[in-house]
Amino acid sequence: MLFKLDKLYRLGAWGAAACMIAICALITLQVSFRLIDALLVLVGQARLGISITGVSEMAAYLLVGATFLGLAYTFTHHAHIRVTLLIAKLPSRVRVWFEVAALLVALAISLVLGYGLIELARESLQYNDVSSGFLKLPLWIPQAVLVTGVALLCLALIEALVIALRIAVRDPSSFREATATDDSEMH
Repeated sequence: MLFKLDKLYRLGAWGAAACMIAICALITLQVSFRLIDALLVLVGQARLGISITGVSEMAAYLLVGATFLGLAYTFTHHAHIRVTLLIAKLPSRVRVWFEVAALLVALAISLVLGYGLIELARESLQYNDVSSGFLKLPLWIPQAVLVTGVALLCLALIEALVIALRIAVRDPSSFREATATDDSEMH
């Protein structure tokens, strides 16, 4: 499938990649500081005692950000797990309607999740909720990243649904799996 908003989904993927790079950088720094302290003790010197407070907390928020920001990109690039064992045996005319049904279910679940996350972020902002760890990070910040990731996924699902419905109505026999390696026939 060709997605018109692919650049937006790629932006989410870049955000996910930035989160992963930040996790790697934080962990590398923390391990390096501990290694330096261990080497200093080994040679009889005093530890420097340098550490990054809240690394685990930051890494956890960044991991969730990476996961959610990458949802739309992985969906549009067919990287989500799909079980097509049964529907692969169906004729294209029937299979396209199964695709439409699956996209409707996925969109409904994503919309409910998005609504819940928006409400959660709104309440966190309203009550000035902060994380319980060392950082005391306002919780609406990581929650806004979750909302952004789910919103991008909803856009991708809507776009895929429109494409699948167009094929289902116009020419259902031309439908191919969204996971096909050559998806040039889908547009």
